[in-house]
Amino acid sequence: MTLYFWLITAAVLIGTTAAYWWALRKRKMHLWLPAYYFTSRPAAKKLGGADPLHVFIAVCDHYEPEWGRPPRATSVARVQRWVDEYPRLFSEFRDSSGRPPQHTFFYPQDEYRPEYLDLVAELVHGGFGDVDVHLHHDGDTAETLRQKLIDFKHVLFERHGLLRRDPLTDEIVYGFIHGNWALCNSRPDRKWCGVDQELTVLQQTGCYADFTLPSAPSDTQTKIVNSIYYAQDIPGRCKSHDVGIMARVGVPSPVGHLLMIQGALVPDWRQRKYGVFPRLENSDLHCGRGPSWKRFQDWTNAGIHVHGRPDWLFVKLHTHGCKDGNIDTLLGPETQQFHHDLAHHAEQNANFQDHYVTAWEMAQLVHQAEQGIRSPKLEPQTVSLR
Repeated sequence: MTLYFWLITAAVLIGTTAAYWWALRKRKMHLWLPAYYFTSRPAAKKLGGADPLHVFIAVCDHYEPEWGRPPRATSVARVQRWVDEYPRLFSEFRDSSGRPPQHTFFYPQDEYRPEYLDLVAELVHGGFGDVDVHLHHDGDTAETLRQKLIDFKHVLFERHGLLRRDPLTDEIVYGFIHGNWALCNSRPDRKWCGVDQELTVLQQTGCYADFTLPSAPSDTQTKIVNSIYYAQDIPGRCKSHDVGIMARVGVPSPVGHLLMIQGALVPDWRQRKYGVFPRLENSDLHCGRGPSWKRFQDWTNAGIHVHGRPDWLFVKLHTHGCKDGNIDTLLGPETQQFHHDLAHHAEQNANFQDHYVTAWEMAQLVHQAEQGIRSPKLEPQTVSLR
């Protein structure tokens, strides 16, 4: 081999590596891929195994009726479609606990209209889901953020009969998803938040858990992936939830920390871009990429669980349920087929138990696992058929 050959070969390898790295950085995958491949995590149980397996499924919707700023009548029609069609389409399905599919509407404080929430409350009180808090904000301080959250949770609870009081503290509590993914001021340009101490404010105002993640391909994505963990504000830092303490059986929730429940985030090598670059499986349900049995296998293979309870898997999904196109997917035959497939698998596998849960229930199941409870405590739910 000549020196010229080796120089050409080296140049090609360097160029290919540089191009690949550039492509990964463009999709912000460099933020989490090293942790995904090189962080040791306890193994979880797999689908189809001989051991009993419980899978908890929560759909956490960034529910924005005014997405795209349409006329008010269009926003009302979007919500009304959910109220009319969700019970009709999904009442027939039942999980292993006898419950229908559940949908948690994370409603944005910045889009508050009582007429929308009065409609959504019909679904909640009919037994098909729950409401929690979503927030888009920018340039806030800790105090202005605190007041927004306190005022909004009281409106939801007192005006609409939503949310709940913590059975131990009697405080009105809520789950949270941050708009624009910018939890804890995590964007590099510090836009769409402004509060480095956001985790503390959330905890002090009654937030029982955060459900923002994963945020990939956003640059707000944490290096912690596929985990249930606790994070607290680090003085002088934003994006404090980039590090945390894993939830474990027999270990109580650490004082001053906020529970973080992530959805699955894995590279999808089956659908490579240009046949080379992996696409993302980031638990996002949207038009053209709805729920499916194939995706469900990826979600469970991510192995999200409380350490020491590998037979309880947590599948936290997210969506924007009022976006045009997304509604047709979420309230359409693709989603119905997913529930059919899930029910069929449960019928054929005695060791498999599926559970439709709300965000609140998912957080309570995390705490049950931490306490060493071996059988999840979920009651069959009575629903109103429309």
